Amino acid sequence: MRDSLRHAVAEFIGTFALVFVGSGALIAARTTANIGLVEIALAHGLILAAIVTATMRFSGHLNPAVTIGFVVTRRIAPLLAGIFIVAQLLAAMSAAYVLKSVYPDAAFMAARGGGQYVSEGVTSGQAYLLEGIATFLLMFVVFGTAADPKAPKVGGLAIGFTVAADILAIGPLTGASMNPARSFGPAVASGFYEGHLIYWVGPIIGAIAAALLYDTLFLRSAPEPADHGVIDPAGARSNVPTRKA
Repeated sequence: MRDSLRHAVAEFIGTFALVFVGSGALIAARTTANIGLVEIALAHGLILAAIVTATMRFSGHLNPAVTIGFVVTRRIAPLLAGIFIVAQLLAAMSAAYVLKSVYPDAAFMAARGGGQYVSEGVTSGQAYLLEGIATFLLMFVVFGTAADPKAPKVGGLAIGFTVAADILAIGPLTGASMNPARSFGPAVASGFYEGHLIYWVGPIIGAIAAALLYDTLFLRSAPEPADHGVIDPAGARSNVPTRKA
């Protein structure tokens, strides 16, 4: 019970920080000309690099798509994954409502609560593809720097870099969510759900594809490092020892 609680709290704090900073940067960009795409990308990348490093001993997912990728590769039990996802969604909504309470209503609604939307001229198919590819790259880096026991000890730095780079690449097109919770919280707080399915389906498919590829081709049932928290619970893999944070 204690393990589940600390994992859930870590996921809540981490996801709250991501949405609070990321959405806050997007809303601020609507109110000042001094904040542009580079600053928005840096805001997301910097907070992720810091908060993933701070939480990765216990969880460090902060993203339902990432959690689902770990479920598919049997590196987290479905029940624990469900706890992760609930914590992520609650945190995203909480952060969005905090921002709604402090920003002027006009600024908050103009920025759709700091959420994402598909730009004109981008088709739904293109949006699904872009979000899928961006999340594939993110998940590949997650596995290559966190799940792989031989990964370089760089904390969440590479993950933050990847998110910032993805935002620079496709931010003007889809908002570069790569994270269903990141889009869900602002959507609930603002009431804008247009194209919302894209920010669930695209990232989840991309994350699953990257997780399966890395797990099958590079890991080959390697055990999870002890300092990355419970990722392979008892019974998930009979030939891999379970480790707890």
